[in-house]
Amino acid sequence: MWWEKKARTEAPPNPEPVPAPKPTPTVETPMPEPIAKPPAPPAPGPQQTFLGRSVAVRGQFSGNENLLIEGQVEGTITLEDNTVTVGTNGQVKAEVHARQVIVLGAVTGNISAQEKVEIRRSGHVVGDILSGAVAIEEGAYFKGSIEIVREGEHEAARSAAASNALETRP
Repeated sequence: MWWEKKARTEAPPNPEPVPAPKPTPTVETPMPEPIAKPPAPPAPGPQQTFLGRSVAVRGQFSGNENLLIEGQVEGTITLEDNTVTVGTNGQVKAEVHARQVIVLGAVTGNISAQEKVEIRRSGHVVGDILSGAVAIEEGAYFKGSIEIVREGEHEAARSAAASNALETRP
C-alpha cells in the first residue's frame, strides 16, 4: 500500500575524513607564588626627611636623618652624622653642617662636611667649603674657597673658620 514506508536499503555515502586539528603549542607560564608573609621592612639605617617644593623653613634645622631639600631653607642646617641633599629645585641660604652634602640646586652659605661635598652639574654654590673631599662636576657653579681637612682635623678647622668669620664682621 501506498501509505507504507519502504525501508531504505541504500547506505549513506561515506563522508570525507576531516583532518585532525594541529595541536597548538602551549607556553607554560610559571604561576606566581602566593605571598605567605608580608614583605620585610627596609634594612635598618637612617630615615630620610623630604622638604617639598612648597615648603619654606627659617631658623635652625637639626636632626638625625638624611635630608632632601626641594623647597627653601634659611638659617642653619646641622645633621652631623647624615647626608644633606639639595635637590634641583632646592634653594638654601644657610650654613650647612653634615657628614656629606650633595648639591643639585642652589646653596648660598658655607658648607662643612666631614666626608665629602659634591656639586653636581645643575648645582650652584656661593660660599666656603670645609670638607674631607670635594667633587665639582663639569658645568656646576662654585664661588668661594675650599679647604680640605683630614679626619681628625675637621672640628678644629670648623671652629677656626667660625672664629675668623666673626672677626671679619664689622
